[in-house]
Amino acid sequence: MQTFFILISAALVLVLLLPFYRVLKGPTVFDRLLGAAAVGAKIITLVLLFGLVYGRPGMFVDIALGYAVLNFIGVIAVARYFRTASVKRP
Repeated sequence: MQTFFILISAALVLVLLLPFYRVLKGPTVFDRLLGAAAVGAKIITLVLLFGLVYGRPGMFVDIALGYAVLNFIGVIAVARYFRTASVKRP
């Protein structure tokens, strides 16, 4: 079963590259923000999978919840900042 979780984690890392590319090359700030939110969601999933691989899901669930809250607050803060700031829109 651990081999399955490791393979799923490797596949998730490959899928993680797509929104990470959007963060780096996004044409607008909002595309980059959405890419960062997607990267955060995938990292949360990876943390939970690591918890299953190491056999300590309780500890990793706490870490994932903390990271999810920070990701949510960060996305909201950046979105509010750019809503009020002057941003060039295409």
